[in-house]
Amino acid sequence: MTARDPVSTPSTSAPFSSAPLASTPFTASSTADEVLEDVDLTGVHAIVTGASSGIGAETARALAAAGAEVTLAVRNTAAGDAVAERIEESTGGTRPRVVRLDLADRRTVTRFVDTWNGPLHLLINNAGVVTSGLERTGEGWELQFATNHLGHFALATGLHDALAAGASERDGARIVSVSSTAHMRAGIDFDDLHFERRDYDPQIAYAQSKTANSLFAVEATRLWASDGIVANAVNPGGVATGLQRNFTARQKESLDAAEAAGVFTYKSVEQGAATSIVAAVTPEFAHSGGHYLDDAQEACTVPNDAELARHPHGVKEWALDPATAERLWSVSTDTLRAWATS
Repeated sequence: MTARDPVSTPSTSAPFSSAPLASTPFTASSTADEVLEDVDLTGVHAIVTGASSGIGAETARALAAAGAEVTLAVRNTAAGDAVAERIEESTGGTRPRVVRLDLADRRTVTRFVDTWNGPLHLLINNAGVVTSGLERTGEGWELQFATNHLGHFALATGLHDALAAGASERDGARIVSVSSTAHMRAGIDFDDLHFERRDYDPQIAYAQSKTANSLFAVEATRLWASDGIVANAVNPGGVATGLQRNFTARQKESLDAAEAAGVFTYKSVEQGAATSIVAAVTPEFAHSGGHYLDDAQEACTVPNDAELARHPHGVKEWALDPATAERLWSVSTDTLRAWATS
C-alpha cells in the first residue's frame, strides 16, 4: 500500500507457535494520523463499514487525508453524507462516496457488491451492533452475530474478486476485521449459534460475534493469501462511541467494573482508529495475516481459561484456532447459501 511495503511470501499466523510476535513503532497512545505520517495512499480504493460515526468515521477521515479514495458503507446515508462533507472540508481532498449498507439485510449487501466497480485495496470491516436483549433478523438469525459477522462475511466474500484485482494492481490487498476484548468472554457455540435453545445473554452474544471476527481473519488469509489478500483482526480498545447506547444497566456496570480493574483505559477516537490503520497500511502486515492486533501490536495468545482482568491485551486460543476458523467459514457459507435459495 505504500512505498515502504516490503515484498515477502504470504503467510498465516501460527497462534500456538513460539514465533516472535509482529511489532510496530506505534503504541496505545498513537493516533491514526501518526500511523499515516509520510504514507501516500493515492490510488488506493478503500471501503469502511460503519463510517457514519465513531471509529469508522475517523478511520475513513485518516485514510482520505492520506490520499485514499474512500467509500463510506453506512446504514444511515444522511449521517454518512455529513461525515463525507466534514472529511472533504478537513482534508481538501476528494469527497468520500456514500453507499447504503445494512449488514443485517443481506439484500443491501448483495446490492452493494453487485454495484461495486473496479479494484479494491482496503476493506475495513468496522461496523458493529450491541443489543440489550434478543433481536432477530427476518431470517431468524441473532442480530449481533448476523450483523457483526455474517454481514461482513457476505460482504468480503462477495468482494473477493475486487480485492484480488486490487492485490494484483498494488502488490497486495488487505482486510481489517474489527474485533474486541469482548471476544475473551465466549467462543463459538456451533450447537446454538442463534440462541434458539440457550438463555439469551447479550454480552455472550456480542462476545461470540467478536470471536467470529477474529476467526474470519484466520481463514480468509489461509484461503486468499495466494490471491495476495490478507486479513487481520484488531481490538481498537476502549472508546466511548454510539455502540454503547443500547447497553443494559448490567452491561454498563460490567464495563465500569472492567475499567476500574484496569482491563482498559479509555482512548480517544483518534487513538481507537490507530490499530485499524496499522493493520491497513504498515509494512509489518503487508503480506502476513491471521493475526490479532491490540494497541498497534500483534497480541500474545493466552489459554481459553485465562482471566480477562489478568490478560486484557491478549487473544484467546479459540479466536485464532485454524480448525474452528475453517468450520465457521463453512457454516457461514452454508447459512448464506440456504438464505439465497429459500
